[in-house]
Amino acid sequence: MIIEHAYAHMASDDQDEWPWSVPCVRGLLEDGLRFTAPVTFLVGENGSGKSTLVEALAEGFGLDSWGGSHDWRYASHRPKSVLGERIRFDAAPRGRRMLGSWSARKGFFLRAETALDALGREGFAPDSVSHGEGFLAAFRGKFLQPGLYVMDEPEAALSFASCLELLGHIDQLAKNGGQVICATHSPLLTALPGADIIEVGEHGMRRVAWDQLSLVDHWRRYLAHPQSYLRHVLD
Repeated sequence: MIIEHAYAHMASDDQDEWPWSVPCVRGLLEDGLRFTAPVTFLVGENGSGKSTLVEALAEGFGLDSWGGSHDWRYASHRPKSVLGERIRFDAAPRGRRMLGSWSARKGFFLRAETALDALGREGFAPDSVSHGEGFLAAFRGKFLQPGLYVMDEPEAALSFASCLELLGHIDQLAKNGGQVICATHSPLLTALPGADIIEVGEHGMRRVAWDQLSLVDHWRRYLAHPQSYLRHVLD
């Protein structure tokens, strides 16, 4: 692994201000976030703060919040988020050199809403392939060497089969010495053996087993009896 602990200090005494009011951010302030496996999935409902958290982790490592590799210097002109400015890391043994030297850092931040722009800057010509194919090209071409790889809902553009391919890339990347932090809604991705799963919500952050995830339970119920859900949303 590259990092084993992330933490931050609040910029203001007003805990009612965003992002300090978000439960998972408060958890980060109080206890930090420890990484116990090469692959960590952050799972939670929309608005739970998981994207805020992964963006700040990427920024703290030096990755552009707009997306892209560490070799690319800030495509966007917006400043770092207030949380990203205050993120600090404790290095795992393998990551000490990387955290100690800016030039030694390697990694990639892939976020669904800016991926096309980021992939174009990285030379994957997303205009000539589908969105999902561009994602997979990035995984094949950039997710190779030890470094920190942060992803925000990468499954958004991928089919079931492509998600399985992504899972294989993540597993191989971890075996090659990389570390992955991924915010996701996918029960397929979170089933990766050995991955650490952190559920984000009003409770803050807590580690859970795959089969105890709410999203896994809901998908099972929906696939078994779609009408039990559809009757609440369809006239």
